[in-house]
Amino acid sequence: MMSLGPSILFAVILGMLGLAGAETQRTCRVLFLNGPDDGLETLHLFDGLEFREIDLPRMNFSQVYALPAGPITLKLFKDRPGDPKRLPAGAPSVQLGEDLRDVYLLLFSDPKNKVAPVRVEAVNANEDRIKAGQMLWFNLTDKTIGGTVGSERLRLEPKRRLLMKAPATKAGDYTVDLGYLRKGDERVYPLCETKWRHDPSSRSAAFVMPPSRGRTPRILVFPDYREPTDER
Repeated sequence: MMSLGPSILFAVILGMLGLAGAETQRTCRVLFLNGPDDGLETLHLFDGLEFREIDLPRMNFSQVYALPAGPITLKLFKDRPGDPKRLPAGAPSVQLGEDLRDVYLLLFSDPKNKVAPVRVEAVNANEDRIKAGQMLWFNLTDKTIGGTVGSERLRLEPKRRLLMKAPATKAGDYTVDLGYLRKGDERVYPLCETKWRHDPSSRSAAFVMPPSRGRTPRILVFPDYREPTDER
C-alpha cells in the first residue's frame, strides 16, 4: 500500500474538510411580513442544536443566519427556554428537508400563540431555484394581479406564487405597470405604475399584500444579494 508524505496527507485532509464545509453550508433569512409596528423585535430560534436570537425586520430581509445540515425542525420562542430537552409545546415550527440549502423564513402575526405570536413558513431559496436577477412573486391577497414588469408579463392568481425571469438584461431602471381584478368585477383597477431598479447580481422577493386601508393591495419588494462564493 502506498503511503502519503506528511505534506500530501495534510493537503488531502484540508480538501476533505473543504468539501464537507461546502456540503453542510445552509442559510436562512427572516422576514416578518405583517408584524406590528411596535412590540416584537426579536425571537429565539432553536435549530435542534442551539438557540440564537434572530431579528424580525418588516421592510427588509434579516441578515443571513447559518443553519445545521440535514433534516431539521426549526422552532421559535418569545422567551428562551432554559432546557433545550424540555421545550414548551405549541411553538411555531417548520421542518426543513435535507435538500433545502437556502431558506426564506416568512413570519406572519399570530397573537393566539402564547409561545411565540407568529406563524412561520419556509420557502425554498436555493440558488439553483432562484437565480440572480430573477424575482419570486407571492400573492397574499384574494385579487388577481396582472400587467408588465420590465420585459416580462405578469399574471398572478390569488394566494399563488410565481418565479419570474429577470425583468431587464442589465442594471438600470425599468417600467412597472400593474393592475388587479376584484371578484365579480371585470374592470381592471390600477395598482402600480412606476419604475423600479434592476440589479442583475441580486435576486428579489416581491409580495402583493392586503391593503392596510381601502381596497387596493400593496406591493413590497425585497432584494436578496449574496456575495459570490465557490462553495455555494
